[in-house]
Amino acid sequence: MAQSSLASVRDAIIDCNRCPRLRNYCTRVGEIKKAAYRDEVYWARPVPGFGDPEARLVVIGLAPAAHGANRTGRVFTGDGTGGSGDFLMRAMYAAGFATIPTSRHPGDGLMLRDAFISAAVRCAPPDNKPLPSEEAACRPHLEAEIRALTRARVLLCLGKIAFDAAWRMLEGWGAGVRPRPAFAHGAVYEAGGWSVIATYHPSRQNTNTGRLTPPMLEAAFVAARRLLAAGTPR
Repeated sequence: MAQSSLASVRDAIIDCNRCPRLRNYCTRVGEIKKAAYRDEVYWARPVPGFGDPEARLVVIGLAPAAHGANRTGRVFTGDGTGGSGDFLMRAMYAAGFATIPTSRHPGDGLMLRDAFISAAVRCAPPDNKPLPSEEAACRPHLEAEIRALTRARVLLCLGKIAFDAAWRMLEGWGAGVRPRPAFAHGAVYEAGGWSVIATYHPSRQNTNTGRLTPPMLEAAFVAARRLLAAGTPR
């Protein structure tokens, strides 16, 4: 049932045209391309989530990278050696959520176990900064994916935009708490049967400066593993 529902959600995401600014930008990037990928055909469409349809853990990112997922069509995939996809996958692999520690292209054999990667926004935004109205327009896709993941109970949010999107979603479902918790790396909150973990986003800006280190991100996934082991389904 979850797999069938996820397929419908995937189709709706790929066909979405709610945000003209983002669609125009993604199309233009796919036409101009980056020199290193000039011979490739860019995906250049909204990017659906990826992972195990029976997942209990949902990882929520920000948005596709212009020459990463906007090129490959898979979240956190193809943004270069040492990019956010590899950084994320090393942590997921270390905690047993991924079968390999890299995320280079859709045919690389990567599979997720008990985990699904979603995003607050499905189109690459200019300067990696979606407008609040674009995040709001995209939120129904996040909600639809997570509703289709009927076993999901832990949300791991990569960065403040993803964290805020998750809380807005939970508030809409009547599962939020007031006042809304503050974003802080490593914080864990409980609300309406959900566990929410906050981490810094594995962007190069954070990883190259040491704001987010591999042990810090790995610890978040170890915390998720503990919550799943200790908790009961919603």
